Amino acid sequence: MASLKLLVWNMEWMNDLFGSDFTFRPDAEKTQHMRSATVKQRREHLSKVINELQPDVMVIVEGPNVSQELQVFFDADVLGTWQCHIQRSPGMTQCIGLAVRTDQGKFASQPFTAFDTLLMPAFAEWRYDLESDGVVEIFKFERSPLYAAIHTAEGNSFRVLGLHLKSKLVASAMEWSRWWENADANRKKILAQALRVRTAFLDEYLRNDETGAIPLVVCGDINDGPGMDSSERRLLGSGMEKLMGEIWFPHLALGNALFDTLSDRDKERLRFDSLSTTSYPDPIFNNTYHQSWIDHIMYTRNKLNWISNAAIHTQMAEGKITGTAYKYSSDHHPISAMLTV
Repeated sequence: MASLKLLVWNMEWMNDLFGSDFTFRPDAEKTQHMRSATVKQRREHLSKVINELQPDVMVIVEGPNVSQELQVFFDADVLGTWQCHIQRSPGMTQCIGLAVRTDQGKFASQPFTAFDTLLMPAFAEWRYDLESDGVVEIFKFERSPLYAAIHTAEGNSFRVLGLHLKSKLVASAMEWSRWWENADANRKKILAQALRVRTAFLDEYLRNDETGAIPLVVCGDINDGPGMDSSERRLLGSGMEKLMGEIWFPHLALGNALFDTLSDRDKERLRFDSLSTTSYPDPIFNNTYHQSWIDHIMYTRNKLNWISNAAIHTQMAEGKITGTAYKYSSDHHPISAMLTV
């Protein structure tokens, strides 16, 4: 059996690093979404984190929009030899990517098989009466999910579903009632997308004779955590908890690798204060920064004890990831877990 390190990271607008011909923009050029950083600084800080953490498999959120660009980054800046893939997402410049390290003998000659989710009915546009009020609305995934089978050198396999659900962020200045309308609308989209993944993909995956026994990791930036905020209370639903599954069907429910790291006392009390993967300014309280747990590694329970040692990486060799040595990397902390397959 292989022991593999999975790293999941929202790398914040990687597309800013590239020009129109699958090459890096000039080193000294400022990046569009992180105006204080140059292309060279962002490349160096992103790669420093990856090289220190030494993953075998990476799921990249906010990657570039073509596979060639992600491959260029790993070939130029990351230690080892990698095979990379981006799930295409028409019209989007933030896409979900996969990178597998191939120079350490841990994977088959074809390390993964990627499935194009744009061709899968589960991830196509759908209609749904989310609030059970007789109003049927049209929903879609802004960023197409990534779905791939990973093949180990021993002949075993597991699958990965990478997600980047709708952002909660309302960044524009506007009158308060309209701000809340937009906030509620974003939560509706998160909830609808989570329900779609659960009912159209996960339940079918686990009930299907062909896939039901294959371990699956569901990971990425869900833009939601456990419990319900003010908008979710009005919708009577938490996107994160709908995604994980219903208590009525425990064999279909997902585990959460970071929840598993909590103390017994915090698990019993459902205290998640120690889990934070990013922070955001709260406009209601003069932009006071709040810590938030929105990046997740979840897993199916069709294989026992196959996920362990999950971690949120805040402290690196040269200091905190938000500090000087890594400050141009990302506004999210990377998370990891060990997989035994």
